[in-house]
Amino acid sequence: MDEEKLKDLLKLKGVEECHILHVDMDAFFAAVEQRDNPELKGKPVIIGGSDPTLRGVVSTCSYEARKYGVRSAMPLREAYRRCPHGIYLPGNYGKYEQVSKQIRQIFYRFTPLVEPVSLDEAFLDVHGCERLFGNPIEIGLKIKKAIKKELDLTASVGIAPNKFLAKLASDLEKPDGFVVITKDQIEEVLWPLPITRLWGVGEKTAEYLLSRGIKTIGMLAKLKPEILESSLGKLGLDLYKLAHGIDNRKVETHSKVKSIGNEITFKEDTSDLDFLETTLLELAEQVGRRLRKSNLLGRTVHIKLRYANFKTITRCRTLNRNTNSTQILYETGLELLRSTDLYNKSFRLLGLSVSNLIDEKNQQLSLFENKDTLRFEALSKVMDELKDKFGEWAITRARLINSDKDKWLKRRGERKNS
Repeated sequence: MDEEKLKDLLKLKGVEECHILHVDMDAFFAAVEQRDNPELKGKPVIIGGSDPTLRGVVSTCSYEARKYGVRSAMPLREAYRRCPHGIYLPGNYGKYEQVSKQIRQIFYRFTPLVEPVSLDEAFLDVHGCERLFGNPIEIGLKIKKAIKKELDLTASVGIAPNKFLAKLASDLEKPDGFVVITKDQIEEVLWPLPITRLWGVGEKTAEYLLSRGIKTIGMLAKLKPEILESSLGKLGLDLYKLAHGIDNRKVETHSKVKSIGNEITFKEDTSDLDFLETTLLELAEQVGRRLRKSNLLGRTVHIKLRYANFKTITRCRTLNRNTNSTQILYETGLELLRSTDLYNKSFRLLGLSVSNLIDEKNQQLSLFENKDTLRFEALSKVMDELKDKFGEWAITRARLINSDKDKWLKRRGERKNS
């Protein structure tokens, strides 16, 4: 950053209140690969799978690939159609996690108040750190320089009075951006942006607002809050606050896990209901085991089903008591699955997750507990102990051992934890 821009930033009215930073790494996974292999620099690198003709999605891509319209979450086949000369890599997530830890250690040099959002982004609260490291702008610049010098990677930094504005700021001048938004700049910077830049405005909400002629954040900000509440409920009030730059959430250094889940994207679309149910059992086994390893119990079971045409539906059910039993998760998921439109349809993804989590030690047992429930939970723990001692396939459920096992394993695709 040149001295003139730095002077202009320091002159901004209200800059002393901007103590929240959002640091977002630029095309993180792809940038790490380009750094570690100089032959990839300047080329369209796409992370998500080494064979783009197979089923899969883009995890991230370099800015060179984005020029061709490739973006995160795009099917690999579509990315290949747009950028056939791209370099497709499966990704090395162990390496990315290690680099992420190195980046986080740089953050901790300046403040203990760090809230990681993902491997490649985090919020920092630098309030009270000025005497040691300078004002927030100087701290942001020092962090950018340290990441570049020590790790040879670039980061975009947003600085603002709250998390929403800091996140927005970090995204305005990517890559290698550095943007400050003060309260006095809200109308100038925030209001001209499209409504989709507000947190909470997804596809359906955007369609609803656009159908009523509300295209920009400023247009929404000028509506009366009661009008937004009557049409969108609590979300309407939340959007009204964000449109005025109001966000009172603190930087949380220890965020609690809100849900645990797994999903599988199939290598080929399937209409085989038996295959779906068998896959659901495997997912219940994985999710239940993760819950038990974390000493957690969940109360609300969710399934996610994606049709071949990419239409995605979700269903959920809240149980009478918290559980981490594989059998109960499977039976509940099976009921939810069978309640959906399965007839004469093809599917590409199935997922199972559990929310409303509590620590296992906080479970309150009743004198009238269902004996089958207790038996299922005890059985799951015994199976865990055997797997821990002898390996994952030391013991498994009969349905997962069948004559079509090889065929079933071949049809499974990419797994994803959440």
